[in-house]
Amino acid sequence: MADDSKDTRAETKFTRAQENARENAKAMAEHHAGAQAVREKTARLRSLRLAKEAADAKVKAEKKSEDKKKPAGKSSKRAR
Repeated sequence: MADDSKDTRAETKFTRAQENARENAKAMAEHHAGAQAVREKTARLRSLRLAKEAADAKVKAEKKSEDKKKPAGKSSKRAR
């Protein structure tokens, strides 16, 4: 009878170890999937930010060139 309880305890311990291993593998897979999603989102947002910065720089450069092309007019302020 003592042998039966030892076998039962060993089987239970083994079964729990297998369940824990499956749960750990599932948790790691979820963690890796989440980390990958964050990396992809970060890359997408970075490319959007860089594109916006480039467009803003282009607009600023065009505005500067337009300002240089305008002839210098009389100032609206009078000297006293």
